[in-house]
Amino acid sequence: MRQQAVRVMWAKLRALERFRPLQLVTLTALLAAIGLLCFRHKLSVLGADIWWHLKVGDWIVQHGAFPHDGILSRTAAGRPWAAYSWGYEVLLSRAYAWFGLVGVGICGTALALMVAFSVFWMTRRLSGRFWLACLLAAVCCYAFLLLRIAPRPGFFSIAFFCVVLTLVLEANRTGRVQKLYWLPLVFLFWANLHIQFIYGLSVLGLLLAVNIAQQVGERIGIGPSYLVPRSLPTAQVAIVLVACVLATMIGPYSYHLYGVIFRYSQAKVPYTTVLELQPFRLRLYSNYAQLLLAGAAFLVVGWRKKVDLFKLSLLAITTIVAFRTMRDAWFQCVAAAACIADVAFQDSQSETRETPLQLGGVFAAVALLLLLGARSVDFNERGLFGAISSRFPVNAVDFLRRNPPPGPLWNIFDWGGFLSWYMPQYPVAIDGRTDLYGDELDKLFYQTEMGDASYRHDPYLNQSGVVLLRTRDGLVPLLEKDSRFDKVYEDKIASVFVRR
Repeated sequence: MRQQAVRVMWAKLRALERFRPLQLVTLTALLAAIGLLCFRHKLSVLGADIWWHLKVGDWIVQHGAFPHDGILSRTAAGRPWAAYSWGYEVLLSRAYAWFGLVGVGICGTALALMVAFSVFWMTRRLSGRFWLACLLAAVCCYAFLLLRIAPRPGFFSIAFFCVVLTLVLEANRTGRVQKLYWLPLVFLFWANLHIQFIYGLSVLGLLLAVNIAQQVGERIGIGPSYLVPRSLPTAQVAIVLVACVLATMIGPYSYHLYGVIFRYSQAKVPYTTVLELQPFRLRLYSNYAQLLLAGAAFLVVGWRKKVDLFKLSLLAITTIVAFRTMRDAWFQCVAAAACIADVAFQDSQSETRETPLQLGGVFAAVALLLLLGARSVDFNERGLFGAISSRFPVNAVDFLRRNPPPGPLWNIFDWGGFLSWYMPQYPVAIDGRTDLYGDELDKLFYQTEMGDASYRHDPYLNQSGVVLLRTRDGLVPLLEKDSRFDKVYEDKIASVFVRR
């Protein structure tokens, strides 16, 4: 009797697990929770780079063209530069023009929700299991999304990477190379929204390299029996890869985007001065979630009777990249979640996926919940501006507006983007576009900001009429003793010096 009761209870639990309304409510709750956290912490308006993206979008709309040099900057105005995230920048510009700061906040929150849903969609499609997909999406969002980075154009890269990885793993699993034929269209959009499309191309390149290696091994008779045999024709994979590369060149900057990628690959200074670009460290609980997710992926891939060389190589490469820089934690987490989901797939037990109508209902319910919850977390013009004022030198800039000194401006790296938006009458000395300024300028401004003895030889500081610093910066006490400058303003956030 007891065994029968247990079986009946287990059957009821299994039925409840497949109960679609419960699944839809759970998905709604997951997405709404992420949206409300974005509303509460107001990350959408706290990123240092958001504001120069906004101004670049304004410039594109106003001029009806695309910039090819360092607009907004006085120190790098003549240097070549590409607005490689122009699609995002135009969207952000229009959101602000139509809805003010609330538009910026909604735009950022929508990007975060897009990432969360993309991870869910990827793992749901690869595994065929709703609850596993929800769990993996929740762990991924905790590991790299929530409270880690402000919404930015890189969120498009995460979403597109989910799409690319899904199609690649499905094609590799089924042997249907036709699934890859959608990828050139994906890369066409991706390359006009963010520069990290190169990560997607690297996955395709890895797939091709593994296929070639296994094909060569088969021909010379050294293909190990413990490896999953290749399932895709090498020639067609190569053609898809070439088509994707060509698709990335369809845009205002064509092949010049690869020059930007090369310059980023050569940069060194940002990786020592920018916190999120520094190596992985176990400082937060989310770091442990990232580590456990990667470990679980290696375990499930390695535990199979036959090892999938592509998945194993993918996990190894993404782990190396993510451990090199904390900002790329998503690269490892998404790949790990995809591998876990793909291994968990069992065609005989795959559940029917949600219909477009059901997902539309989920999105509508999430929007309604966010609308109802916005007031309780002060997600409005006043609340967003208050958050900005707690992070950026709003009061100091207001003082300069009332008492405008002659320029030019010298500012710190972290505030350049904000100042290009809030104080556009002074072209900034530096901002977050490290590809524009290069290692030499980045290092010079960082050393001066820290109060290095070489500050007296900084040509840009010596030319400046107004200097805007964090009150805690090492340069502040030096300028207080410098006979060339007077301190005219100070608060808890900023100090302002003008030339005598």
